[in-house]
Amino acid sequence: MKQTRLLLLAGAMALASSFAVAQSASTLGTGGASSGPSGSAATGGSAGSASVGGTSASTLGTGGTSTSPAGTTSSTIGSAGSAAGGTKDTSRTHIGGNANNLNAMSKARAQDGGTWSKSMTKTKVHKGEVASRTKSMAHQPGGPPVKSTTGISTGADQ
Repeated sequence: MKQTRLLLLAGAMALASSFAVAQSASTLGTGGASSGPSGSAATGGSAGSASVGGTSASTLGTGGTSTSPAGTTSSTIGSAGSAAGGTKDTSRTHIGGNANNLNAMSKARAQDGGTWSKSMTKTKVHKGEVASRTKSMAHQPGGPPVKSTTGISTGADQ
């Protein structure tokens, strides 16, 4: 009888391990700036995604600015996020600012019980520079969350 229970337990453990789900979180950032006789420009952005157990969340942010030799500045910013696969999925984006400062933030989270994936991106365009930072995390009960973070800045001191 003990051998039968041990065999059943070993079979159940082997079956459970074949259903184990990998957690993943990844982020990426890129940016660049240039300056010359025709003016200056900077662009950049970051993005990330996380997934585990059928849940997934992704966010991104991007910005750009250019200044003409006459001193006229033009800037743009964008951000977005999405969440899927959970029973509680949320995604929100806020973009604001004024003529001198643009900022954007996107958050996305997908949750199914104790399993969740989330991502957050903050981007800003200020004084001819672009900065963006993304954090992504995924968690499945029974272990620590996996995390990935990246940030970029086109500033001269970065």
